[in-house]
Amino acid sequence: MEGHEELRKEVGYGGSVVVPQVLENVQVLSLNNLREIPHYYLQNEAETDPVEVEDSFHIPVIDMSKLLDKDPSIYNHELARLHSACKDWGFFQLINHGVPEEVTEKMKIDTQDFFQLPLEEKKTYAQLPNDFEGYGQAFLFSQEQKLDWGDRFFLVVQPVSQRNMRFWPTYPTSFRENLDIYSLEMQKLTVCLLKFMSRNLGLDSETFTSFFVEGRQGVRLNLYPPCVQANKVMGLGPHSDPNLLSLLMQVNDVQGLQIMKNGNWVPVKPVPGAFIVNIGDVIEMMTNGEYKSTEHRVVVNLEKQRLSIAAFLNPDIQTMISPLPDLVKQNRPKYKSVSYEEYLARIYQIKKLDRKSLIDQMKLEQ
Repeated sequence: MEGHEELRKEVGYGGSVVVPQVLENVQVLSLNNLREIPHYYLQNEAETDPVEVEDSFHIPVIDMSKLLDKDPSIYNHELARLHSACKDWGFFQLINHGVPEEVTEKMKIDTQDFFQLPLEEKKTYAQLPNDFEGYGQAFLFSQEQKLDWGDRFFLVVQPVSQRNMRFWPTYPTSFRENLDIYSLEMQKLTVCLLKFMSRNLGLDSETFTSFFVEGRQGVRLNLYPPCVQANKVMGLGPHSDPNLLSLLMQVNDVQGLQIMKNGNWVPVKPVPGAFIVNIGDVIEMMTNGEYKSTEHRVVVNLEKQRLSIAAFLNPDIQTMISPLPDLVKQNRPKYKSVSYEEYLARIYQIKKLDRKSLIDQMKLEQ
């Protein structure tokens, strides 16, 4: 569409300025056996935040096969558990989700193979100034800010018309085809989950999916190398996601994701084969706060690298975001009305995704 390139830069998923030190690349730094890492990665607050260590404190696990069961008692019970997970946690792990194992395994292999490419080859897919797609770090606004200890590769995957093939690798040779198939599976899974969420809220089952007609989706491959000062860096700082839903797949078995619950950080212990699903800010605003987008972060391991694949599902850029009328009949709206384009543009005003500061700007005085 007209002005499409400018729109991608202004309200994308985190455009970046050129920050020279990022060219050092944390994957390379981690292999240099440094005793101390560069100061611009040090974030001392990372070691002071409380972390919940009780093994009994797990995020909910939702079974998709039970949500599709024809037995009303099984279906209704799991539907209630999904409602509770969205309301009380904003996160859940989804098992028996129906995405073929062949699809997920191929995507995992391609992710590993991409990050094993020589640095110079990966740099051919590097982000351009003021853009967000490609290889590099997101949300770089100045040379003074603290940097995340992680390498990322972000691509717009849906709709197909918005793909920029300049950033799609030709090696691994299977990458393009496998990512295309994977993105379609994420679309289908998202539509299914949004329908169940709508029903749980007493809405028409198509309510949320009507905002997902264009099926806007970005996929980000993440590599968090080990770090000699792991307790002083962040793989990804605390934030909530400014979208509808996010679907995360672990590539290896190294933990790192933590979510905020009752003032403590709760480590997420991935269930093998599960997707980790979290509610985005858009759903929180549309449900007038009944479903919550939860603050989360990524910590780094001292000895092992962590790999993951995140799919971000978004409404159309022109969608108006506000509490749904059917959900404010008994209560006053708690959030302002804003276009999704304007909401994303606010990221550039606050200069980063910082905890829940973005959605906090949208709250009305009660």
